[in-house]
Amino acid sequence: PPAHSHSDWIGPPDRHSNLRPVIFYVPPEESALERRLREARQEAQASNQRFWARHNRAFRQEKEEFIYSRLKAKGLEMRDESGHKATLNAEEMADFYKDFLSKNFKKHLQYNRDWYKHNFRITFLMGQVALVRALRWLRWRKKNVEQ
Repeated sequence: PPAHSHSDWIGPPDRHSNLRPVIFYVPPEESALERRLREARQEAQASNQRFWARHNRAFRQEKEEFIYSRLKAKGLEMRDESGHKATLNAEEMADFYKDFLSKNFKKHLQYNRDWYKHNFRITFLMGQVALVRALRWLRWRKKNVEQ
């Protein structure tokens, strides 16, 4: 982002995780509490990035293996006569999706727990930052009214 920017920047979706990366704005006089909030947000983003990149990689690989095995069982090749990639029907793919979700249920459960932990922490820190800013504004206003 340009040096004069005063906001977070959001990039295009990552090709592995499909998540949009964020470059967080760091104010020149960032307080320790504001830094903790930004770092918590960065940590949550990195954790999500790692999980979804691994998850999507496993999904694509297992999906290809499933399609290959089903086509092979039918005596078909991965490409048809015209060179197009062979596909399975929706019912066959539903078997794969159901199996994949069942196999990864515990991973998703742990991801959801971690996601909630990250977000509760971020929300708590955001509340603290908002309170400190409100108190700072009230003190500033009181000081200016007295003058």
